[in-house]
Amino acid sequence: MTSASALPPQPLSPLDGRYRTAVAGLSDYLSEAGLNRARVEVEVEWILALSDRSLFGSAPLTDDQRESLRGLYRDFGQAEIDWLAEKEAVTRHDVKAVEYLVRDRLASLGLDAVAELAHFACTSEDINSASYALTVKRAVEYVWLPKLRAVISAIGDLAREHRDAAMLSRTHGQPATPSTMGKELAVFAWRLERVAKQIEGGEYLAKFSGATGTWSAHLAAAPEVDWPEVSRAFIESLGIDFNVLTTQIESHDWQVELYDRVRHAGGILHNLATDIWTYIAMGFFAQIPVAGATGSSTMPHKINPIRFENAEANLEIAGGLFTTLASTLVTSRMQRDLTDSTTQRNIGVAFGHSLLALDNLQRGLTEISLSRDVLLADLDANWEVLAEAIQTVVRAEIVAGRSEITDPYALLKELTRGRRVGGTELAEFVRTLDVGDAAKERLLTLTPATYTGLADRLVDELG
Repeated sequence: MTSASALPPQPLSPLDGRYRTAVAGLSDYLSEAGLNRARVEVEVEWILALSDRSLFGSAPLTDDQRESLRGLYRDFGQAEIDWLAEKEAVTRHDVKAVEYLVRDRLASLGLDAVAELAHFACTSEDINSASYALTVKRAVEYVWLPKLRAVISAIGDLAREHRDAAMLSRTHGQPATPSTMGKELAVFAWRLERVAKQIEGGEYLAKFSGATGTWSAHLAAAPEVDWPEVSRAFIESLGIDFNVLTTQIESHDWQVELYDRVRHAGGILHNLATDIWTYIAMGFFAQIPVAGATGSSTMPHKINPIRFENAEANLEIAGGLFTTLASTLVTSRMQRDLTDSTTQRNIGVAFGHSLLALDNLQRGLTEISLSRDVLLADLDANWEVLAEAIQTVVRAEIVAGRSEITDPYALLKELTRGRRVGGTELAEFVRTLDVGDAAKERLLTLTPATYTGLADRLVDELG
């Protein structure tokens, strides 16, 4: 048996192939090139931080020199990517290659005088922890969170539009006390908003304390300097948070917290996707045909809910990856092991599948239309759900001394459990009840479509 002919180089991940357009925004931060650009940024800013303090006889750089130096990461591009690839092939060490790149560019800028400040007293994790904090923070704040916010907004808009659309609830899959479609969608927006705020309030921590987190080399070089404060000021100047007490590595607890929260949001979104899929299957939502689209290769009539199915699958993949990231990154053997190195290279993959799911949900929510007639027909076929209202009113009447019924729950259970009861039959039953006239009148005007409590008003909680 012969193998098939070799293809030209192809992306192995669908995120870099089929779905590249949907997730491209993340690659600016969570790719290898994005990480290396951030590493160059940290190296450059550390040189500036040290020279600004005139440490070891250095002098602050001029404005022009500072701008030229910062151009190393601001103008980071293909030339730097290629240079680093060639250098790492020799060094077999990614951060050392970055240091050599910075030194090489310092020479070309005529800044050899500060060359020894490059990577000064740093271990690789000092650079990496700051770089990951920067890239993940920017990816979340500039790409992932705006997409989550767009989905929350879309859900909220649908909730407000359908706030008064009465629908039969299904608890345990069985007919239950009616709600409105708007209120049910508002529940998802409410849940997601809470998690989004937790994510927005999260920390992005970095350490900058040397080989084992003790500033030993720093003190050997300059014992008079308050190195923990210098490190804190430096890390915070980058717009991230400082972790003072670490081993060689930053402990990654902030990443565990973030990935657990993103996974939590994904679980809520998965619940939304499966509920919308079910509502489509029940006919509550009709799908809006997309011009030129094919639902089935053999059944021309079909419009498949592919947006929600795609979201489901990608949320499951993302959830599994975020779980792995969180469970792996929380542990490092003694002062350092390298399990985190390979693990963190998959951060972009996890966020990529999550972002792809968000993109599908955002699109899917614009491609459905509520079928209010189907909702009303479903309600009209299930008058027995008013049994809850009737027995509750009877209980109130008993307490008020206007009824002598002894077991209202049993009375309604006998009438309705396991059988359909129509509006006429239920009205006849209410007329025979031993309750006050006002209560009886309220019950006689009640229908499944009007038995929605405060559902309409609850949508206002979204603000």
